[in-house]
Amino acid sequence: MMNFSSRAAIAAFASLLLLGAASAQTPAPAPATKSAPAKMAPAETKADKPRTAASLDCSKQADAKGLHGTERRKFRSECKKTSKVN
Repeated sequence: MMNFSSRAAIAAFASLLLLGAASAQTPAPAPATKSAPAKMAPAETKADKPRTAASLDCSKQADAKGLHGTERRKFRSECKKTSKVN
């Protein structure tokens, strides 16, 4: 039969083993090499060209109809064509 001091010693030993595994640190990341290509600048956006009044109006109409995706593109295209004719 195990006495209290033996059980306490076993518990202390087990907790030391678990404590070591819990406090382990991960290795530091490798330093970046100079041969890695530099990051490219982000592509230019289409913000350079201001939107026309017809384009904005067609977008508002598409929003009111709740159009998304391909349906929205088709609607806006047709809307802008008809607004140029008028």
